[in-house]
Amino acid sequence: MADRLYRREAYLEKIRPFVDDTGIIKVVTGIRRCGKSCLMETVAEEVIEHGVPAGNIIFIDLEKRGLRSVKTPDQLEAVIEGRIPSGTEGTVYLFIDEVQRVEGFEEVVNAYRADGGFSVFITGSNSYLLSGELMTNLTGRYIEIELFTLTFSEYLEMREFLGKPAAPEAQLFREFLRYGGFPKSLELDDPQAKARYIEEVVGQIIDKDIRSRHKIRNRSTFEKVMTYIINNFAAPTNLTGIAEYLRNTQGIPIKRETLASYIELLVKAKLLYRCDRFDMKSKRSLQGGEKYYLADTGIYFARNVNATMDYGPLLENAVYTYLKYKDYRVSVGRIGKLEVDFIARRADEGYAYIQVSLSVADRAVEEREYRPFSRVRDNYPQYLLTLDPLPLERDGVTHHNLVELMASSDEL
Repeated sequence: MADRLYRREAYLEKIRPFVDDTGIIKVVTGIRRCGKSCLMETVAEEVIEHGVPAGNIIFIDLEKRGLRSVKTPDQLEAVIEGRIPSGTEGTVYLFIDEVQRVEGFEEVVNAYRADGGFSVFITGSNSYLLSGELMTNLTGRYIEIELFTLTFSEYLEMREFLGKPAAPEAQLFREFLRYGGFPKSLELDDPQAKARYIEEVVGQIIDKDIRSRHKIRNRSTFEKVMTYIINNFAAPTNLTGIAEYLRNTQGIPIKRETLASYIELLVKAKLLYRCDRFDMKSKRSLQGGEKYYLADTGIYFARNVNATMDYGPLLENAVYTYLKYKDYRVSVGRIGKLEVDFIARRADEGYAYIQVSLSVADRAVEEREYRPFSRVRDNYPQYLLTLDPLPLERDGVTHHNLVELMASSDEL
């Protein structure tokens, strides 16, 4: 393990209640390079700090040299057994990184969980990790902790941890939107190096999380679909319209079903997040018109020569991932013909209605952003998030400066 690691306290708080629980498998998911391995290492650091011998910690990274050939449950079990020191007493803390590389890994991790002497932690970079039959049968015997790239507050903390020079918060927020929150990207100072790194991450996702699991007959078409969705993140999606665009502008004939399957692969690989529409009147989900948000805004700039900062979708994307980080279920809201950017829900809190805008200094923009709120007939809280320095006090809507909110990591 590294000598010094930045500790992501919000995730450690979620894991701590289960660290010593040998009956619960701890499953950490998230896009590649978002920091899953480092999170596990900081968990192990805390375990050792609490007096557990280092010999009771077993780390297995299935993408490391010498372990990439481990493909079967028997091979995985042999590797684990070979790393348990003889005469070990007390709980063994077993960490397996990128476990989805082993077909049938569930049999192995469940066996060690059932043994009672092992606290098991596993990580994976795609949604298939929890889609297997055995994981379904383990309901109640595992918890999932979804890891995201750095939030803005973590970005600021990690900059300080790395000894980066101080800079105005507004400037750092612009850099955060452009280069995103991949931890390794933050370590790099050269903008081109950041872009190359993120592009390499996207390439690994395509090769290791998509192509390795699915046969894609036309890779060129898949790439163009991915490029289209990345370029149009935070926009309502119409599959028929996308298919017509690809056919008419690029001469690519593609069936609607194929298009949908390609997008689903990107979602399963956690490159994208799907945000469905929700009717605020009937309190029901709606079909069609969903939006897709990037796992990290740096992905957009790494794959585009256009460096223009279009703050509308960037701010929406930042708010979406922030709400997910805060454990909200998030939807796009519709009330009549109007749209609310987000409806956020947590089981113990009901709904929250959220509008996101660069600024409402212009009176026409202010009226547009407040109009959907005026149609809401319940008493759930309403929030307006902008970059304006001074908050409005109007109609019971709470107005936050987005930079301040995300820098403090406060609740809404």
